[in-house]
Amino acid sequence: MKKSVSWLLSPNICNSEQLFAGFTIFTEFKGQYMSETPTVLRKIIARKWEEIAERKARVSLAQLVQAAEVQAPARGFVRAIEHKIAAGKAGVIAEIKKASPSKGVMRAHFVPDELARSYEKGGAACLSVLTDVDFFQGADAYLQQARAAVSLPVIRKDFLVDEYHIYEARALGADCVLLIVAALEPAKLKALNSLALELGLDVLVEVHDERELDIALALPNKLIGINNRNLHTFEVSLETTYRLLDKIGSERIVVTESGILAPADVQAMRDRQVNAFLVGEAFMRAEDPGQALAAFFS
Repeated sequence: MKKSVSWLLSPNICNSEQLFAGFTIFTEFKGQYMSETPTVLRKIIARKWEEIAERKARVSLAQLVQAAEVQAPARGFVRAIEHKIAAGKAGVIAEIKKASPSKGVMRAHFVPDELARSYEKGGAACLSVLTDVDFFQGADAYLQQARAAVSLPVIRKDFLVDEYHIYEARALGADCVLLIVAALEPAKLKALNSLALELGLDVLVEVHDERELDIALALPNKLIGINNRNLHTFEVSLETTYRLLDKIGSERIVVTESGILAPADVQAMRDRQVNAFLVGEAFMRAEDPGQALAAFFS
């Protein structure tokens, strides 16, 4: 029997004192590695460690493990993308995202189940749902609402740093998780990736530069996400995907992320044999996100 799990934090933007306190604790724990991590990302990760402590006080790891075990089998996230590509289409991961630190609120009328159905109708292969509360105004419930409305597989888009997050994603019903190489020490990345795969989840491993790509390619994952957004500055350049693409073998599926804002961007990527896309902002700003998706990828 599938169990419904809900333990949302109240959306609250933590103040600078909270961020600093969390960051101090986190950097002491992580040491030199975090000194190389992009500044914006550091702040987000510091908050994630605070958030884990808060959530553990409410739901223990043992409870999460139990909830994860009774979930229905995950929908095939990688399989859905492969199916689209095999049919000569783009494998689109359509994102449900209310806001971001760099862009603010993108969509005032934000109803996750409506957005999910619109994307499914528009031809999406999969959904991406932001669950980060403090920086992206997301929520766990958004993932559950979106997934319940459609038959598409869903990735939990968040900044996952601990095994608690992985069990939590499975307990929420996610089919895939995002692991950001810049946010994790290589040993931790490998451990979280292995755990996710053991739980039946697919994993999208995200990179931004050559060093991160080398780390990602040591993992067995089919999906490699290239984030065109510079996590130091939050500026976007599609050249990031172009630069890293030749270093990735044909056995992998490259997912280009961020900066796909017009059909011309899609065509430029497809001309380079990039056939998987994670797109959020362009669709969230459209009156009908599903129609926008269909127009982009027609």
